[in-house]
Amino acid sequence: MKRPLITYLLLTSFIVEAVAKDRPNVLFIMSDDHTAQAVGAYATVLKSLNPTPTLDRLAAEGMVFDNVFCSNSICTPSRASIITGQYPHVNGVTDLGGRVLPAKQSLPILFRKAGYQTAMIGKWHLKVEPNFDYYKVLPGQGKYFDTEFRVQGDKPWPKNVVTHKGEHSSDAITDSTLHWFKNNCDKDKPFFICHQFKAPHDYFENAPRYQKYLADVNIPEPPTLYDVPDTFGSIATRGHRDELLPHIGTSIGKRNPRRSYAVDLKQRFPEELPSDYDVAKLSERETTRLAYQAYLRKYLRCVKGVDDNLNRLFDYLKTEGLYDNTLIIYTGDQGFWLGENDYQDKRWAYDPSMRMPFILRYPKAVKAGTRSDAIVENVDFPALMLDFAGIPVPKTMQGRSFKSICETGKEPKGWKKAAYYRYWMHMAHHDNPGVMAIRTKTHKLVYYYGCNYDGGYQTPPGWELYDLKKDATEINNVYDDPGYSKVRDRLKKQLASLRKTVGDDGSHYPEAEKVVQEFWDYDASDREKAIKISNAYLQRRLSELEKGIRNHRTYLGK
Repeated sequence: MKRPLITYLLLTSFIVEAVAKDRPNVLFIMSDDHTAQAVGAYATVLKSLNPTPTLDRLAAEGMVFDNVFCSNSICTPSRASIITGQYPHVNGVTDLGGRVLPAKQSLPILFRKAGYQTAMIGKWHLKVEPNFDYYKVLPGQGKYFDTEFRVQGDKPWPKNVVTHKGEHSSDAITDSTLHWFKNNCDKDKPFFICHQFKAPHDYFENAPRYQKYLADVNIPEPPTLYDVPDTFGSIATRGHRDELLPHIGTSIGKRNPRRSYAVDLKQRFPEELPSDYDVAKLSERETTRLAYQAYLRKYLRCVKGVDDNLNRLFDYLKTEGLYDNTLIIYTGDQGFWLGENDYQDKRWAYDPSMRMPFILRYPKAVKAGTRSDAIVENVDFPALMLDFAGIPVPKTMQGRSFKSICETGKEPKGWKKAAYYRYWMHMAHHDNPGVMAIRTKTHKLVYYYGCNYDGGYQTPPGWELYDLKKDATEINNVYDDPGYSKVRDRLKKQLASLRKTVGDDGSHYPEAEKVVQEFWDYDASDREKAIKISNAYLQRRLSELEKGIRNHRTYLGK
């Protein structure tokens, strides 16, 4: 009796071990603010510069997704959605102050329970202790040089700190991941590791070895860097008769008096601009041109550092025979503006900030050199990774696995037709109004309700509609075009329905919801109110600037 039982247990153990070893390792790589426009695999005006040869090889060996979007284009909410598989209004992380408690960090918990070894290295930005087997994370945003990390140790979180003296963060993060592989990785277990760069987050500080990179190159400019057509935007982004153009959205040129690269870069990186550079003496066009060139050089040098470090990481996986049995995912935590429409940063509901690069390689199941235009959201990422690992996706996750799309290139029946977007940090940091949007493959409907959590600090509400088939760069707002009335009405209904589907029912911030509903129909009376709000906001902003108030907590209070 005992011998058959022992034989059964040994056989079961062997089978479990064999299955565990057959499961893919998962390497999830995320950079901060690395937008699709700065990845060679996404054909853009920067493609001729060959900014990402390592990532382009990864794309050629795997699959590229063209329509991947974040639900809130800002660091902490995006990361919280990926860890939880939930939209920001559900997991509670709608702004930079949010946090995900260890017990709610579903993704690493589920991988650990399934027998995976888990590690988190690099930028974390979720405030509380990571619930991984191993972690080595930046405090907050972290520093580019002399990089500090919070690690496990004798002291309670977050008091155990180590510093990489003299190292750039991209090098230090990659060194740390390679150290984990060599010294901490259990070779009898599959691994789930998050490798997350700080770069190329603003303000961009590159490693010294890249200082000559692109120094003598005239970087191609986006078509809308200057002279943005007046068909772009609405009263919500331009103000009544364009009175808010200087004050909505921070700028590359000197348009925005509170925050512009034309001013800031001279203070931070004077070596990147001519010695006689003077915003007071140069024209708007010339300051914009020079600021753009400096801005892109610094940004792309940081991108170069990321790409080169990925080459180091991938070389190690190849040497150790891990490369082909590892599901490798590369993404950014959101998009980023590279001078389009004279904008900097992210936060907007337009594609440069909504769209995330997403490249996936796993040769056992994913055909090389393939692409998909399926609509995917960052809340779907954890379900995908769990599905590849054979781990059931819990009902608490709102996202859906798109593994079958990766394997077949085809969208399954009932796959989502639209992405939902909402930015909550009204007019904070980069002067972006509160906004919600729906994005399909063919159109985008944007609703600037223009208030904070408490319904206060109002900017003019407005609606925008873009035909993405005819207007991929979103510069021709057709909301009031009679020819689009049926599309507009249909998308409004679809947006209202999608809000309910994702759980954004207005109950989270009822005062803001009152404003949302007040201007939903946007009739003649609403438009008159919007003009008055525009006038009032201009006076408020001018008064703040006169008093030297430059970083007001606009997303809180009245």
